[in-house]
Amino acid sequence: MPHFIMEFSPNIEKDVDIPELMKVIHREAIATGVFPKGGIRTRAVKSDYYLIADEDPENRFVHLTAKVGTGRDLDVRRKAAEQIFEVFSAYLKPVFEQQYLSIGFEMIELHPELNFKKNNIHQKLTSQSQA
Repeated sequence: MPHFIMEFSPNIEKDVDIPELMKVIHREAIATGVFPKGGIRTRAVKSDYYLIADEDPENRFVHLTAKVGTGRDLDVRRKAAEQIFEVFSAYLKPVFEQQYLSIGFEMIELHPELNFKKNNIHQKLTSQSQA
């Protein structure tokens, strides 16, 4: 964990390099030092159908959700979320200054008994660092 899921309106693609923004988010999540590198997942989902506020088709949105495992106190999660939101917002600043854009981010802590996963990527990263 965490999983970063970025939803966005398709009209923002003319202004934002979505794959590059994913890298910015992913790398900042690693840079926080809070999350194990082998557990970080970042993906983007284009919302083909959406309405924003007054339904103006020129309105844009990008919303990031981070789903994190339990075990970190609120202050640690808040600091990591603020750090990630800062770079997320900074990347989008040129568009925000030129277009109508809604930027959102939420961090959700998953229930410890209702979160199931299997991951052998941690082993791969450990063996690479020892080589």
